[in-house]
Amino acid sequence: MWASTTANALKISCATTKAPVFSLSRCFSTVLDGLKYAESHEWVKHEGPVATIGITDHAQDHLGEVVFVELPEPGGSVSKGKGFGAVESVKATSDVNSPISGEIVEVNSKLTETPGLINSSPYEGGWMIKVKPGSPSELESLMGPKEYTKFCEEEDASH
Repeated sequence: MWASTTANALKISCATTKAPVFSLSRCFSTVLDGLKYAESHEWVKHEGPVATIGITDHAQDHLGEVVFVELPEPGGSVSKGKGFGAVESVKATSDVNSPISGEIVEVNSKLTETPGLINSSPYEGGWMIKVKPGSPSELESLMGPKEYTKFCEEEDASH
């Protein structure tokens, strides 16, 4: 009652019988040029002898607030398509798969204390591991920015 009285006083109309004026069917997550993307929503930035890996903005958006990150130890190895860690959010826990194979040369220890970096900065401060690629040709099988954007749009439309 109070809300409708206030709305009338402010001359705000809220017709419930009208259809929405617009539709949001596009993927609004950030996708960066210069990165490669896996269908499991991890990204790779290959610079010189090292590739940095993290989860995409699209993935973190679907996960919600990240509260815990499990990372491997440096010196271990990762295999393409296999899990190397996990991300726990207020909604769910998800395994994180490596988009490429190689030796882990560094892990982002800041994520232990500040897991929310994955939400606030998925492509910068929220990176997860750095890998010396075992087979750089694996990068060629990953999607570029345009392909990944289309993949996200199609995936979201099917849900």
